[in-house]
Amino acid sequence: METRKRIAWNLRRLRTSQNLTQELLALDASVDRTVVSDLERGRHNASVDLLDRLAKALGSDIAEFFVVPIATEVEPTTIKAGRKPRAR
Repeated sequence: METRKRIAWNLRRLRTSQNLTQELLALDASVDRTVVSDLERGRHNASVDLLDRLAKALGSDIAEFFVVPIATEVEPTTIKAGRKPRAR
């Protein structure tokens, strides 16, 4: 598995295991939600600084993003967006 896909897999795994939406994680890491989305789809090349901020927001070590998934491990599921209803 290439590194970008490994980071994507582990980011989603860590985020969903804590029941966090992309929006909440982005807020905690001071990045835009689309950055988290692009990372989880392997479409963004993350800097070490960005990975460090995401790891801190998730309460884990940056090394967690580089863990090789077990061959039998099921892909992490998505979490329904937690957006607030629009004010009328």
